[in-house]
Amino acid sequence: MSRIDASKIVLASRPDGRPTQDNFRCESFTPPALSGGQLLLRIEYLSLDPYMRGRMNAGKSYAEPTPVGGVMEGSGVATVLQSEHPDYHQGDIVLARTGWRTHAVVETPGVRKLDATIAPVTTALGVLGMPGFTAYSGMKMIGKPRHGETVVVGAASGPVGSLVGQIAMRAGARAVGIAGGKEKCSFAKSTFGFDEVIDHRLPDLPDRLAAACPTGIDVYFENIGGAVWQAVLPLLNLYARVPVCGLIAQYNAVPTGDNAALLAQTMNTILARSLTLRGYINSEFAAELYPSFLAEVGAAVASGEIRYREDFIDGLENAPAGLIGLLEGKNFGKLIVRVNAR
Repeated sequence: MSRIDASKIVLASRPDGRPTQDNFRCESFTPPALSGGQLLLRIEYLSLDPYMRGRMNAGKSYAEPTPVGGVMEGSGVATVLQSEHPDYHQGDIVLARTGWRTHAVVETPGVRKLDATIAPVTTALGVLGMPGFTAYSGMKMIGKPRHGETVVVGAASGPVGSLVGQIAMRAGARAVGIAGGKEKCSFAKSTFGFDEVIDHRLPDLPDRLAAACPTGIDVYFENIGGAVWQAVLPLLNLYARVPVCGLIAQYNAVPTGDNAALLAQTMNTILARSLTLRGYINSEFAAELYPSFLAEVGAAVASGEIRYREDFIDGLENAPAGLIGLLEGKNFGKLIVRVNAR
């Protein structure tokens, strides 16, 4: 195979609060020759997700931080250009942890073949990928919505929140979404079928949420934190369940040490109302639930019963701006970079 001129985006420096373009750097590289069992991939689509902000920090977390100078973490849908593994062939379309690159050499463990005749391959980055499984596993294992209950979720137009709401309604629960802006709220209600959607940008969020949840909240799927959590907290019913998969409102925050009263309020409510708060990483449940997730949600996506929305930007060089915007709620649906796909 002829020489490939490839590009990658690395972490140039660690951000202090909100990331900037200066925290990223684009570099050229030549993919190395393959050794036994490896694949050479051309990345067609790259997923941008909120967890990537956490990987830019140096602090201890559930995963190792990206080192300064290291390639930004991420998953991609890719075409196999060259294979040294008997189960993969040139032209196969796969899902893999590629990082922010135009091309990548990867080991085959963790690589999954995709079938474009079942669903568009980009769904492997969203509703049928990590975000979708985050929603599915959190609701199945922690939220456990029941008929007649009220389920609330933030980022209701996004890949996680939209599926949480649809799972709740499939269980016979009432789904109340929270989103940013009139367009997103209208879309979440008309397309995803939420019973109510509240705009968190309006100043009276607590009052509007209380009016939308007259019998309280039985399940709150936490993926935002911040002011949304403070609006939800007083409405949580006895024995309410709170799956915690993310805190996007706080990812860019610089600790100030002045939140002791808010923490005390949260802890008192947990105790007084016998709440279940359970943080989780979706991979904890993969061995048990991933096959049923692909079967159940995949069939519902194919039939149109479960709907989704994707938001595309073009060019790997625009991935940093895309992530910065994602953390500010500028995306509308699952954010995906078209890297080599056209």
